[in-house]
Amino acid sequence: MFKFITSKSLLVNLLVMLLAVLLIIFLFFAFLGIITNHGDTQKVPYIVGMSYDEAVKTLEAAGLETGIQDSIYADTAKALQVLRQSPDADAEVKAGRTIYLTINRAVPPQVDMPDLRGFSVNSAELYLQSLGLKMGRLTYVPDIARNAVKDQMVGGKSIAPGTKINMGSLIDLVIGNGLGAEEMDVPDLTGMTVEEARNFLNNNNLEMGALITIEPISDTAAAYIVHQKPSPFADLINIGDSAGPSINRIRPGDIIDVWISNKPPTKDSINP
Repeated sequence: MFKFITSKSLLVNLLVMLLAVLLIIFLFFAFLGIITNHGDTQKVPYIVGMSYDEAVKTLEAAGLETGIQDSIYADTAKALQVLRQSPDADAEVKAGRTIYLTINRAVPPQVDMPDLRGFSVNSAELYLQSLGLKMGRLTYVPDIARNAVKDQMVGGKSIAPGTKINMGSLIDLVIGNGLGAEEMDVPDLTGMTVEEARNFLNNNNLEMGALITIEPISDTAAAYIVHQKPSPFADLINIGDSAGPSINRIRPGDIIDVWISNKPPTKDSINP
């Protein structure tokens, strides 16, 4: 039995088999580079900004394949324009590698038009941006609600909330300028305390402007108003006019500046 194992023919056969295995392994590693295109690399061309068709032609000319990774919408780009690529430009890849593209959608998605009426201008702009819409032209109209949205428009026409609209659309807004449309007589604040005048103005949709002191004031709220601008009465052109002095007019939202003192004004005080 041991003579068979140690026989010359068996040893020769084993040696031949070992050499054959070593030869196969050698040939495998020798041709591995050819099989896997080892060392056959090239740079990825820059295709961002191209149309999809242009990108495909450019990649094919470079011996590369094309795949779509994602499609998003950007209103600043053309339809089917390449927005991103992976791998990036100038990356070293093997021939035949697939380059994945993110392209711009051909048709913009639609969103529901929100109801912006009553929003401030800043809040309306942020809301529009969150929906992929843009704030267009601002038009101001007389309204006591300053900087509040009164109407929303597209193409010069009002658009109702909930209307389907293309993402990226321009939304024009009609804004209140803080002034009422109806005029009223300028009130006479002289003789009132600052606190009384503030309450009166607030109740009449008017605002107190500058507080001008004509002497040191210890308690502003209790100080008396001795002059104001605008004055209740217009300048007299004809002192002897039997019709009396004309009344100045003011609109809701306007501002009245006042001069204040620790003492109430005398009866013959005249507004400047």
